[in-house]
Amino acid sequence: MNPQTTPAPPNRFITIDMHADTTQRLVDENIDLNSRLPNGHLDAVRMREGRLDAQFFAVWVEPQFYGTGGAQAVERADKQIAAVRSLAERHPETWMLATSAEDVRRAAAEGKLAALIGVEGGYAIDEKIESIERYYRAGVRYMSATWSVSLSWAGSSGDAVGQTRGLNDFGRAVIREMNRLGMIVDVSHVSDKTFWDIINTSTKPVIATHSGARAITNHSRNLDDEQLRALARTNGVACVVFYPAFIEPGWDEKKSQVDREIAPLLDEASRNAPGNPSQKRMARDRVREREFLRRLPPVSVARVADHIDHIVRVAGIDAVGLGSDFDGIQAVPRDLASVADYPNLAAELRKRGYNEADIAKIFGGNMLRVMEETQSR
Repeated sequence: MNPQTTPAPPNRFITIDMHADTTQRLVDENIDLNSRLPNGHLDAVRMREGRLDAQFFAVWVEPQFYGTGGAQAVERADKQIAAVRSLAERHPETWMLATSAEDVRRAAAEGKLAALIGVEGGYAIDEKIESIERYYRAGVRYMSATWSVSLSWAGSSGDAVGQTRGLNDFGRAVIREMNRLGMIVDVSHVSDKTFWDIINTSTKPVIATHSGARAITNHSRNLDDEQLRALARTNGVACVVFYPAFIEPGWDEKKSQVDREIAPLLDEASRNAPGNPSQKRMARDRVREREFLRRLPPVSVARVADHIDHIVRVAGIDAVGLGSDFDGIQAVPRDLASVADYPNLAAELRKRGYNEADIAKIFGGNMLRVMEETQSR
């Protein structure tokens, strides 16, 4: 089934999700994103249902499988970029490859879905500054310095070394090159020290593509109030993630206990799954999705709205956006379970007193502004 191309309703705001890991499914599962999928969180049919106009597809190189640089890391990233680009090549009636705010608006006006590309972690640039321009020319429009594993030039929030590591000279050169090209700088996953080094280096807006408010959920992946205000001072945006571990206090600790309990099931799934290490990881994640749903307390869309509320109070209505992390997480809010459920979040915000202009900013307007400011020379 191919979603029909229909013009966007008049006076409807544009919705942009800044981060989904569906890219790995395109490569490792060869899914047909134009059909309604029986699992996962995102496809073109459900995007239509949820009125999601534009999706940033994350290019993620798992360092434990492909390294933090080298030919394998580069090849893994290149395959994912090609997979996103092929959406528009194979289904031009449904998808448009977008590299600018103007492209996103044009896609929405033509009734098409905008596919955009971001890189999660700078592993694939292989410590070569010229690689940044190569990826920019391939359509990449944001990059984070790290995922959960630190690099020699930037610290991650996910490992011990990252707690004391910021940007070195090469890392600062990376940020300056991204600014020069018009590639947005993403601070999700970086260490606090790296965050502040990025803030002090970048001359363009800085964003967090999928993070929550640390004041609500004290997790290293989230941003504290001082960091939120700093993003706002750059004219940047903090995009709220949907993963319960980052938005629901105490949920991550419960998840860790369940992970220990289901370890034999995870081992069995990994042994029985054919294919490469990434495909085996996906098999383990399917088990986690099933068991987390059974064993862990449900989280509501209201908790996502709580994080939005907090960021608005601390940093202003112009400093918040959305970054689900769909298809990269093993649990979701019960009433925000896929891209089809975005209207539930809009309804929750209306209940809290947000007007349509406010919701338009949160759902995509703020990020359209950042894209325009970043790409202006």
